[in-house]
Amino acid sequence: MLSSSFSRERIALAAAVLGPLAVAVVLIPFRTAISGANLALVLVVAVVAVAAIGNRLAGALAALSAAAWFDYFLTEPYERFTIAANTDVLTAILLLAVGLAVSQLAARANRLRLVTITDADHLAQIFRTTQLVQSGATPNQIVNQVRPELVDLLHLRGCRFEQGRLLGRPPRLEPDGSITPKPMHSSSQAGELPDEDVELRVCADGVYYGRFMLTPTPGDAVPLQARLVAVTLADQVAEAFDAVRTTRPDHRP
Repeated sequence: MLSSSFSRERIALAAAVLGPLAVAVVLIPFRTAISGANLALVLVVAVVAVAAIGNRLAGALAALSAAAWFDYFLTEPYERFTIAANTDVLTAILLLAVGLAVSQLAARANRLRLVTITDADHLAQIFRTTQLVQSGATPNQIVNQVRPELVDLLHLRGCRFEQGRLLGRPPRLEPDGSITPKPMHSSSQAGELPDEDVELRVCADGVYYGRFMLTPTPGDAVPLQARLVAVTLADQVAEAFDAVRTTRPDHRP
């Protein structure tokens, strides 16, 4: 069993380096016809695939590899580790940030074969929020963008953000996409949420900044992939709060 696990890790690490490289090479003929942002989204899919078979280290290495090969093959001047356009510099940074965020989520989810966020719309949502975070937007601005996205993503009737201390013990959307405690009278396979409000915590490194309170649509199924994207968006909100706390130590959420 140990040998099998070690072999899997070695395969994942090799895929982390070679997978994004192979994808970047395949994209070379399209680099003048497709925008840099869309090319980066394709590379994020490669990062997710590696994270789904590996671990946190493999996912992080894949994100670094994807950013490097995006720079080398898909931005001008080509075949050089130099980027001429400022927009491509930002896209490369966002590619790295999104890749790291998604690979971290995959590592926490544990059942990695289920964490394959490959839907283009889902990736675009993560990409947009990461771009807003990297631009230095305030936590409130991030929250205001994420809240309607959660409504659409999870088919909610409503969503509100509660900042600061967490009160009560409502059902919770966990990092692996599950709901605790498990809803009664619902099918886990169908992905039905409870009839009551569900909390999605916004926290980083043990610091709680608040939570999204999700009001589900009764009987409406929500796929695991969508729930995992919702957790990723909450993590990005936490990143914005964490940046404020780091730059302003006296700040209290």
